[in-house]
Amino acid sequence: MRHIEQPAAFRDAAVVFVAMELSKSSWLLAAQASPSGKTLSHRLDGGDIAGLLALLRRLQGRERRANGEEVKIVLGHEAGYDGFWLHRRLAAEGITCLVMDPGSLQVDRRARRAKTDRLDAAMLLRALIAWCRGDRAACHMVQVPSVEREDARRTHRERQRLITERVQHVNRVKGLLATQGIYTFQPLRRDRWTRLAALRTGDGLELPPCLRREIEREFKRLELVLEQIEATEAERDTVAATPAAEDVDAEKVQLLVKLGGIGTELASVLVREGLYRPFKNRKEVAAYAGLTPSPYASGDRHRDQGISKAGNPLLRKSMVELAWLWLRYQPDSGLARWFNERVGATRGRIRKITAVALARKLLVALWKYVTTGLLPEGARLKPAR
Repeated sequence: MRHIEQPAAFRDAAVVFVAMELSKSSWLLAAQASPSGKTLSHRLDGGDIAGLLALLRRLQGRERRANGEEVKIVLGHEAGYDGFWLHRRLAAEGITCLVMDPGSLQVDRRARRAKTDRLDAAMLLRALIAWCRGDRAACHMVQVPSVEREDARRTHRERQRLITERVQHVNRVKGLLATQGIYTFQPLRRDRWTRLAALRTGDGLELPPCLRREIEREFKRLELVLEQIEATEAERDTVAATPAAEDVDAEKVQLLVKLGGIGTELASVLVREGLYRPFKNRKEVAAYAGLTPSPYASGDRHRDQGISKAGNPLLRKSMVELAWLWLRYQPDSGLARWFNERVGATRGRIRKITAVALARKLLVALWKYVTTGLLPEGARLKPAR
């Protein structure tokens, strides 16, 4: 994951640091002024943005009167359930708001440790102050996407959830029929209703009436999901074909779609979830997807823990899927040849591990392609329509 850099102005100016522990019912604030060093706690009702702004202005005014100079407010909170609306609201008021990556915060590793909202807010405050004063290891700050980019992700993420729901309904129908000795029924076929009426149990009887009605209700839910999947795919294709003027990433989607083996869905996921971001180098690209190796070496113990899985899970899943598609549709590319030379006819675990390595290399190659136009070695473009 790529994180933002520390503004140098935080290190020298008079600053009021504020950390927030957010919940639905209440917001707990821990505030400390610099250089006075006094720490104060405040509690507000959850969502009370007017009360929060009034409190921040009050803290800022008190420090300004005490120091006789301009005072900045730096507020930090963890990324989570509340999304980024609070960040945008505070930024509109001229307040510096930093969103902290929860996974980067250091915690006590005792078997049992005290944990309360007040202690969590104090811990966030210490990490925020350390980061603003130059300690990059204290925590990491999340790069907040624009409203347009965040909204552009909705379609493919909704489709992913609908696909999961479709699988659940199909498995439910198959499970119900399996209790009656029926194992070959396919709920996704268009003639599902006709075939259901003709079904007989393993012992030659008609389906019990309550079971039949339950399956019919499952069919209706399944058909609703199928209808919604079709709607999201139509919306996705429309956006890819005729992008809006404010869609700054549409060109990257169109570039990826030109490559053999990459369709609109995969291209949209890769760009909207990861390739829209500015990365410094290939290590940052692979780390954001959680595809970097995690070695373990302590004393005489040395072992490989596999990939970190610390990045975007949807991006990582899509890249592994694309790696297998790349071997099928781009067999003459440099990456496919690298895979075949390394694996050959080997099957099983080694082949799967190497496919993950191929996914990492392919993600870096596609990042270079959408940012510089450099086509992956030996890659085939789709014929022009």
